[in-house]
Amino acid sequence: MHEKTNTVWHTLRSGGNARKSNHMKPLHFLIASISLLLASCSKGPVDNTLVVGMELSYPPFEMSDENNQPSGVSVDLALALGESLGRPVRIENIAFAGLISSLKTGKIDLIISSMTATEERAGSIDFSDPYLETGLCLLVSNNSDIQSIEDADKNGNSIAVKQGTTGHLYAIDNVRNAQVLALDKETAAVVEVTQGKADAFIYDQMSTYRNWKRHPETTRPILAPFKKESWAIGVRKGNADLKDQVNSFLSSFKSSGGFDRIAERYLAEEKKAFQEMGYPFFF
Repeated sequence: MHEKTNTVWHTLRSGGNARKSNHMKPLHFLIASISLLLASCSKGPVDNTLVVGMELSYPPFEMSDENNQPSGVSVDLALALGESLGRPVRIENIAFAGLISSLKTGKIDLIISSMTATEERAGSIDFSDPYLETGLCLLVSNNSDIQSIEDADKNGNSIAVKQGTTGHLYAIDNVRNAQVLALDKETAAVVEVTQGKADAFIYDQMSTYRNWKRHPETTRPILAPFKKESWAIGVRKGNADLKDQVNSFLSSFKSSGGFDRIAERYLAEEKKAFQEMGYPFFF
C-alpha cells in the first residue's frame, strides 16, 4: 500500500504537471489579454480637446453672449481652428495677465486673446504667424488739447493703461514725464478719461474707436498709431507640431476668406469707418 501510494503520487506529480503545462498556456494568454484590455479601458479615451485661453472682456474680439457663452472674433477663430484640426475646442476664460503662465504650465494649449507678439513675450512662449495688424493710439479727454503721444507725456498729465497690455509696457519704457495709471480693466481706464481724471488712455486702434463711439460727448480718438503691432496665437515653447498646424490653418483660413467673414460678422461698422478715415483695416 505504501509502495502504491508512492507510485500514484509520482504519477500525479509528473502527469499532473505535464497537463498543467500543456493546458494552462492558453489560459495564461487569455488572462494576459484581459489584463491589457482592462488596463487600456481604465485609462479611458485620449482627450483630444484643444484648450484655448482668452480673457472674455474685450468685445468684439473676446466676450460673452446673452447666454453667458464665449463669443467674438477670437472664439470664432478658435472654433474654426479646432474644426480644421479635427479637435473639439474648450475656451478657458483667464485674466490677460495670467494667460502666458497658464500656457507655460500646460493649463491651456493656445492663447487666442488679441495678444501682440512682442520680443519680451517671445522669450517665454512661441507665436504663430501674425493674423492681424494694428497699433497703439490714444483715447483722450475732450477737455484736453493733446494731439500726440508726445503731447500726452508732459508734466502734469496722467495716462491710463490696462495692466499687462502692450500699452502698459510702452508706458513703462517710454513715458518719462506724465503720471501712469495702471488699471486692471479696460472699462476702468475709459472711465478715468470720461471723468477727466486721466488725460489719455493708451490702447489699440479698434478698441479706441469703439470706446469713443460709446462716449462721444467726453472723449475723442487719435487713431493714427504711434507704434504698430501684430497679433498672433501663443503656443507653448517646444510644441513645434502644433505651431506648424496653426500656421497652416491661418494661411488657408485667410486665403479662403475666413477673416473677411469674421470681419463682416463682428466689425462691419468699424471696417467701413476705418476705410473712410484712410486707415488700413486689420486682417
